[in-house]
Amino acid sequence: MIAARYFRAQAYHNAWANHRLLTACSRLPPPELSARRTGFFPSIIHTLNHILTVDWLYVGSLEGRSVHYAGFEEIPCPLLADLKQEQKAVDRRLIALCGVLDDSRLEETIDIDRGDWVQTEPVDRTLLHLFQHQIHHRGQVHAMLSGTDVDPPQLDEFFLGHERELALRSADFRALGFDEAAIWGCSPTSDQE
Repeated sequence: MIAARYFRAQAYHNAWANHRLLTACSRLPPPELSARRTGFFPSIIHTLNHILTVDWLYVGSLEGRSVHYAGFEEIPCPLLADLKQEQKAVDRRLIALCGVLDDSRLEETIDIDRGDWVQTEPVDRTLLHLFQHQIHHRGQVHAMLSGTDVDPPQLDEFFLGHERELALRSADFRALGFDEAAIWGCSPTSDQE
């Protein structure tokens, strides 16, 4: 059951980090979001859309719904407000999915539609890949923000339970409707007292 708790915590972290990053990006004017920058994708909005579309692919596959891979390099949400809404929705789906995981489900396999072929992977490895994909591309957006007037947000203050870390994420947790005790199954500082 420890593995299932790990994936559940990662799903919450994922949603929190996306919230923080998109909140920072919302302070940029639209031309800054679409301005050409150095990264794997040519702009902040393009990179954020890539994160979203790949989430749709993997979360849909984990839910047992086939999501075709074609067109995922397009920008389905050119407006950040629309992208934020779609990202929040897929983040909630991922939290729900991870909230009911157990060891047997983690060992099952899923099919991922790659367009011209179907990839079969275990649930646990798919989730590991999905979370790493998110971290990888959020890091690129984080670096792109460094070239703007908006300070990149801290994205690594989620897992530790010291009161200083709790204070750094409390406003975001309120905005997201997250509860520390519900995420961790106990008070995050209970083991430090």
